[in-house]
Amino acid sequence: MAKKYVIGVDYGTDSVRSVVVDTTSGNIAGTSVFEYPRWKKGLYCDPSANRFRQHPLDYTEGLERSVRGALRGLGRQITDNIAGITVDTTGSTPVAVDRNGTPLSLVPGFEDDPDAMFILWKDHTAVDEAAEINELARSWGGTDYTKYEGGIYSSEWFWSKILHVTRKNRRIRENAFSWVEHCDWIPALLTGNTDPLKLKRSRCAAGHKAMWHKNFGGLPSEDFLTGLDSGLAGLRDRLYTETFACDVSAGTMSAEWAKKLGLPPGIKVGVGAFDAHLGAVGGGISPGQLIKVMGTSTCDMLVSPFTGEEERLVRGICGQVDGSIIPGMLGLEAGQSAFGDIYAWFGTLISWPVSEIIGKMSWLDSRTRKRIKSETSEAMISELSRAARQVLTEESAVLALDWMNGRRTPDANQALKGAIAGLSLGSDAPRIFRALVEATAFGSRMINERFVSEGMKIDGVIAVGGVAKKNPFVMQVVSDVLNMPIKAAKAEQPSALGSAMAASVIAGIHADIPAAQKAMGSGFEKTYRPDPARAAKYDVIFKEYMKFGAFIENEMT
Repeated sequence: MAKKYVIGVDYGTDSVRSVVVDTTSGNIAGTSVFEYPRWKKGLYCDPSANRFRQHPLDYTEGLERSVRGALRGLGRQITDNIAGITVDTTGSTPVAVDRNGTPLSLVPGFEDDPDAMFILWKDHTAVDEAAEINELARSWGGTDYTKYEGGIYSSEWFWSKILHVTRKNRRIRENAFSWVEHCDWIPALLTGNTDPLKLKRSRCAAGHKAMWHKNFGGLPSEDFLTGLDSGLAGLRDRLYTETFACDVSAGTMSAEWAKKLGLPPGIKVGVGAFDAHLGAVGGGISPGQLIKVMGTSTCDMLVSPFTGEEERLVRGICGQVDGSIIPGMLGLEAGQSAFGDIYAWFGTLISWPVSEIIGKMSWLDSRTRKRIKSETSEAMISELSRAARQVLTEESAVLALDWMNGRRTPDANQALKGAIAGLSLGSDAPRIFRALVEATAFGSRMINERFVSEGMKIDGVIAVGGVAKKNPFVMQVVSDVLNMPIKAAKAEQPSALGSAMAASVIAGIHADIPAAQKAMGSGFEKTYRPDPARAAKYDVIFKEYMKFGAFIENEMT
């Protein structure tokens, strides 16, 4: 019997990656990455206003190019034996669509309207609307629809973004038939079923970001939504009631898309999910193992088997949803709005003068200038990490907060800003960088402590993502601050691998997600263990971090 293969497609913030995976071993037969050209140019975004939008053509072009690239050179023996495809995406990343399920930015007249495009996860234009949702949820006298969302609704999520856009943009309000998450639109596109009333909606997107819960009978009630804004009247009926986990097929690939991708017809397409959730699957999440997806931001996840007892509500997280990570288990999600982004911000900050000066050196040719800038940028974080490693914990009086992009959890507050204290004339770049790294680790500890204080069990920590693979210094600091060992997953592309695992289930190759993990998982490559002396010192500094954070939040916000 011929080997079976599946495709996992991982939509990140900057690019999309496709992998072709052997379902018996998890070995990657082919891979390809496509960078979004419009996003790379900064189109439709305004960082100063916290507006981040992505054009659907970046997604469709990326799907075609990355899948074809992953298949290049593999031969018919593999291509003809591909049985399934599943995609993961960032989220919450919704878009306004017309009656046919076409994003409005693909409709004549809306081509260059940022509000007609996908609203990226890190778009924080809806801070005021999130505050309104939270206020109404507590005051309207009916069900608190935020209770399974950690009790606080975020500006990063579905309803906040819809409310913001439909209020400020009359044309969107009048022409949007419905709204669709990125992770739902791509499978709908692949199957040819983009009808907003019929396409299958992801359980993790609906439960964690849209206040969907089976105990509510689906989404928040019409009375609640119209209490927010009369402009939302009728939208609930044009959305969905039923949701599906990642082990469910969304249908089979259409002939049109099979031809575009160079695949045989009839391949099963899985219901989509969020990149972090399938990254947790690819990284080896299991009950009691907290998994940290560590990249530009973080996503911290736990799964818990159902015990028959009433579901314990965890305050201040990004929600808890039946089947959102592993079908049949309760999935719990938290995370930090910025992690690697903070390191990148600092690198850009301190390199700006040099970059500007080099750009004006007429005696250097343009090729040399570009090379110097490129090599400086690439080496910046590693050099800062090397130097910061030499700074003794007790020698650095610098203290930082990791809220440069607001605070996601615990207790979402996207209005918060970062801060640095304890600066002196001796505070050099390595010391400030170390303080920023420690701040991100303290933010991680706050999440762990919230889970534990609310009764969740954490037996170990698994790390996946770019930071976990590339920066041992950061990983050691996080281990010391958490005072827990951290296992770094071996998987190079855990989200794409997790998507492939889900594809193997919907194709009928593996019985369920745990079986796919066992067959296709790649294990761990390194374990970071805490240093007892540093851990003890960080216990003291963490208390200072908490005090500093309380002051900034209560007195300066």
